[in-house]
Amino acid sequence: MAFHINRRDLLKTVAAGAALGALSPINRAMAATEVSWMTWENLAKPEYLQAFLDANAGIDIAKTFIGTDDEQFAKLRAGGADSVDLITPGLDKVEYYVESDLLQPIDFDKVTNGKLLYDAFKSSPLGKKDGKTYGIPFYWGINPVVYRADLMDEEPDWSVFFEGDKYKGKLAMRDYALEGIMIAAMYLGIPREEMFVMDDKQLAEIKKALMAQKKLLRTYWNSISDLTNLFASGEVVCAFSWVPPYYDLKARGLDMGMAKPKQGVIGWCDTLAVPAGVEGEKLDAVFKLVNYLLGPDYGKELAVGGPYAQSTSSARDLISDEQKDKIFISDLSIMDSFVWKQNPPRYNEWVALWNEVKAS
Repeated sequence: MAFHINRRDLLKTVAAGAALGALSPINRAMAATEVSWMTWENLAKPEYLQAFLDANAGIDIAKTFIGTDDEQFAKLRAGGADSVDLITPGLDKVEYYVESDLLQPIDFDKVTNGKLLYDAFKSSPLGKKDGKTYGIPFYWGINPVVYRADLMDEEPDWSVFFEGDKYKGKLAMRDYALEGIMIAAMYLGIPREEMFVMDDKQLAEIKKALMAQKKLLRTYWNSISDLTNLFASGEVVCAFSWVPPYYDLKARGLDMGMAKPKQGVIGWCDTLAVPAGVEGEKLDAVFKLVNYLLGPDYGKELAVGGPYAQSTSSARDLISDEQKDKIFISDLSIMDSFVWKQNPPRYNEWVALWNEVKAS
């Protein structure tokens, strides 16, 4: 049977096809407002963001992943701010961006979940200037002492890295001047208010302590996967570490411990910050995303998938007690022992001191 179509029917078919095309996912995406987010890969997993995309059909997210905070800062200073709408700088790094006029203040009228920030973040002067917030705390955690409980007699504190020979050659420290010198300062009992502005005499004491530490170390680690393998083999029994090796190795059946020294624990926090040039509909879309990232749907995903804690309490009641323990929000008094990283005015001298110790 022959198929015939006249010109009017043809035009109707073409018009219908055009209408369907206009509604297709591809064309919807082309018409959407695209937010370009420069961040860490582990924060932008598709399942973390799906609820936002489902609720905001007119917004898409383009993700660019970073390897270091310094890399992110360098990209923005080199003109990358024109093509980036949202970044994720460390809380201690925000001041560099502000000094370079790279950021605009957070609009809390549009980021209502910001009212749910934990008190420690509300009261912190970091990320702020002249009463305005330029980097709103996003997610946080601690860098503890992780150890093989089956290979150590008792829970360690910072002194294990500086005193005695019992674990000589089986200890590890991260190769990072800022944290390494902070740990030495906590061990020596240098007050927090003096830690980042230490004078020559204090830095001389730091150097002496670090020289003693070096003789006890198996290695300075850079890769967390390498450190995890050293723990698994028993070559390292105790290290200043990130949290993941503790859970990774426990899952393999090893008897692991996590210590939070009474002298203080290094706390870290990353923020959400908006480049200065973002405006109009794009800016509205960015603040919608920021509000979502501080909200309950994202917070629950992050708590399970990270596991990391948001800086707000928005998802707190949605998280199991076990998961609360994992992300340190069961007892928020832990924050009282935090020493938040800051930028020492003499940091170049800190780095020189650190490198001198390593080369000795």
